Amino acid sequence: MELRLRGTSISGIAARIGVLPASVTLASQGLRRSRRIEEALAEALGTTPERLFPDRYATEEGPTDRHS
Repeated sequence: MELRLRGTSISGIAARIGVLPASVTLASQGLRRSRRIEEALAEALGTTPERLFPDRYATEEGPTDRHS
């Protein structure tokens, strides 16, 4: 719904980056990881992949050193 409000769609994003709409759907649902697709979705929504998918990027920052 948010994509339509911003003038695009899953199919539009897929066409723009040259992937199948199903690939965009799977990435948006968390069933597939693709930095390129996540970046395209975030850009379309005016945010960053880290904000759009915080659960996917929280662990990539590495463990927090709680002893410092």
